[in-house]
Amino acid sequence: MNLGGRALRSDAERTVRTILEAAERVLSRNPAASMEQIAAAAGVARTTVHRRFASREALVDAMTAWATEQFAAAVAAANPATTPPLVGLYQVTANVLRVKIDWGFAMSRAQDADPEVAHVHAEVLERCDEMFRRAQEAGLLRPDVDLVWARRVYYALIHEAAQERGEDADALATRLVDTLLRGIGEPGADQRLR
Repeated sequence: MNLGGRALRSDAERTVRTILEAAERVLSRNPAASMEQIAAAAGVARTTVHRRFASREALVDAMTAWATEQFAAAVAAANPATTPPLVGLYQVTANVLRVKIDWGFAMSRAQDADPEVAHVHAEVLERCDEMFRRAQEAGLLRPDVDLVWARRVYYALIHEAAQERGEDADALATRLVDTLLRGIGEPGADQRLR
């Protein structure tokens, strides 16, 4: 873990991770929670939190950076550029849902506030666009589908699915990919409207 440009020792890294995870839990329930409440949830002294994070905003920024790293790693772990397109789409979806469910507060923060965070999100967007191009080339998406629109719909589906706390990410990913690829309409319903 790199915090403020310096590498941390493993015990310090564990402490920071514990604080970040506690902050996510606490702030997800109460976005106005204090540093003292976060310290209590982490099982550390308030001074420990203040030693690692100069302010509440610095803590939230660190949470956002950590969640963004996890988000990028989740996409990379799925190998969407080399796996079969359907497998890649499903695996990226399941991996990203896990991060968005576990780090919902941090992931909901504005992406452009920190240039590094914005850069990581831009790289993920490029990978997603490539994944959708490959899916279209493989026949998973119709040739006439606007891929930018498809990606926006996909992102919206992920956002909504991530609101399902306590539900299995794999089951959510299956439903989400099925909805994306098959829609929710009855086959031939569009013909009845004409």
